[in-house]
Amino acid sequence: MDDLIRINDLRVEFSLLGGTIEAVKGVSMRIRPGSTVALVGESGSGKSVIAQSIMGILPKVGRITSGEILFADPDKNNEVIDIVSLSPDGQQMRDIRGGSISIIFQEPMTSLSQFHTVGDQIGEALHLHRDIGSKEGREAVEKMLRLVGFPDPSAAIDTYAFELSGGLRQRAMIAMALVCRPALLIADEPTTALDVSIQATILKLIKELQAELGMAVLMITHDLGVVANVADEVVVLYHGKVMESGCVGDIFGKPGHKYLQALIKAVPHFDMKAGERLTPVHEIDYESGPLMSAKEPWPSDLDKEATLLSVNGLTKHYTTRKQSWFGSREATRITAVDGVNFDIKRGECLGLVGESGCGKSSVSKLIMRAISSDAGTVTFNDRGNIVDLLSVEDEEMMPLRRKIQMIFQDPVGSLNPRMTVFDIIREPLVIHEIGSAREQADMVRELVRLVGLDPRFLNRYPHSFSGGQRQRIGLARALALKPDLLICDEPVSALDVSIQAQVLNLFKDLQKDLNLTYLFISHNLAVVDYIADRIAVMCRGRIVEIAPRELLFRNPVHHYTRRLMAAVPYPDLDRKLDFSSFEKLGSNEPASWPKPFAIRPDLPSAMFDLGGEHYVLAAEGTSPRELGS
Repeated sequence: MDDLIRINDLRVEFSLLGGTIEAVKGVSMRIRPGSTVALVGESGSGKSVIAQSIMGILPKVGRITSGEILFADPDKNNEVIDIVSLSPDGQQMRDIRGGSISIIFQEPMTSLSQFHTVGDQIGEALHLHRDIGSKEGREAVEKMLRLVGFPDPSAAIDTYAFELSGGLRQRAMIAMALVCRPALLIADEPTTALDVSIQATILKLIKELQAELGMAVLMITHDLGVVANVADEVVVLYHGKVMESGCVGDIFGKPGHKYLQALIKAVPHFDMKAGERLTPVHEIDYESGPLMSAKEPWPSDLDKEATLLSVNGLTKHYTTRKQSWFGSREATRITAVDGVNFDIKRGECLGLVGESGCGKSSVSKLIMRAISSDAGTVTFNDRGNIVDLLSVEDEEMMPLRRKIQMIFQDPVGSLNPRMTVFDIIREPLVIHEIGSAREQADMVRELVRLVGLDPRFLNRYPHSFSGGQRQRIGLARALALKPDLLICDEPVSALDVSIQAQVLNLFKDLQKDLNLTYLFISHNLAVVDYIADRIAVMCRGRIVEIAPRELLFRNPVHHYTRRLMAAVPYPDLDRKLDFSSFEKLGSNEPASWPKPFAIRPDLPSAMFDLGGEHYVLAAEGTSPRELGS
């Protein structure tokens, strides 16, 4: 057999209380030695089930009903083994799993043990599959950590997962998967939860390790930008069936199947024209009603584009504890938000972008008073009455919370699993004592229709809905109090491209129909470019550039903004990521940025007005010519 893996007519079903579900329906595909195959599709299409079948780790309710998974094992002179015929708990399958075939999971924090050091977890895989002593094993682990780009491998061996950043946790997962130098690496959504800079670094790392170790990669993803940059061949799944497969040039150059064409149209990109809409595979049919439209009017003499929210000098520091489980250590003061300033006009959507840890979510929590600030003001225009949200008492804040609502990143964690959808959406009305029980029920039914859900399903619990539907439930809850401002904290980052397109279009439609104002927080630059009117770029607690969307990404001025742009993967074979160019732009450490953008204690900085509402952070005394304007 010339292929490393050949799957023939694979069928997998799950036996559940409600009946039997066939998750994979006759899938056939191949993975050649040393190649990269991208498995693409929406959530629920069967991508991860195929990976679990190859690894022999299907849950107990799942079983392979027919088909073959043929593996030419390089450790046994390319002897062809049918993985389907092996016992998942048998020695032969355990030798293959982790030894010849390894997997990287989507969420490293839940995949890594919090009670064992990184070195012990990587070393465990090595000792299970190789006859090696403890000293040699530690050296091999250190070598692998160095290979995957840990800055200090000898120190990293003795660290715990919770002490690492998201990018380093993913590198630790890669090291664990590759320490036995497998013939096939299965990467199950390895960059979905990462921001663009770390994503570009991880993709570059996987490509380099693939070349060095000579292994094949099965990349499971819904991000067509990632596919265009790493794949040799592509297999497109929908509802457990292969819709289209072929080399990456044919898939992007002349997509044949309507589903693939629809997927490509659902991806936001920087070349979209003004007014152009995303085209999801399935559009949301929403219906507005009289209860939501009966909103408290604004005084007629107020400017329609008046500032709704003004943030000035917002600052927040965190201090780490001196005592921990592992002994005492010196307390460290961390600046999460450092003098942030921005305004949001009525009816506007301000996008706030930046890498993980830059302070975006801290800003949203400070505005909502979920955490207290150290300095600064947040003023809210309550129909002509200007209120400082950070100074009002709790009793005065309660009616203002009706005017400002929040949508969270995780639609699973933000919904109570013990409450029905009806009770979840009704809860804000109960807390704020709005309407009778009958009026509240009418409002809930109108809200679910407003976000495109069926009122017949109000007695169901959140777990019975898809990710996109759960996010719409969270949106309905946020709209229940008829707010003026919605703070959206990464509301689509956990969704696949088609569902993401549905939700983004719904956000745009509701903004227009309900006169909403958004603060839209995301690390996905293309998403923010599609939804926002103006965009603020944040790094290490500071706004480094802010401009209208049509200016910012067409003419980025700040070094950090250009660095973010260089890391965005386009779903276009003619615009592949230039990893060398990305590396030349350097790190995201402000002190290492080139003049005049470097931020150091000895270099005072200020925001410079470039005209057209375009502002950029640079050292005081910088000339316009130095800024390239």
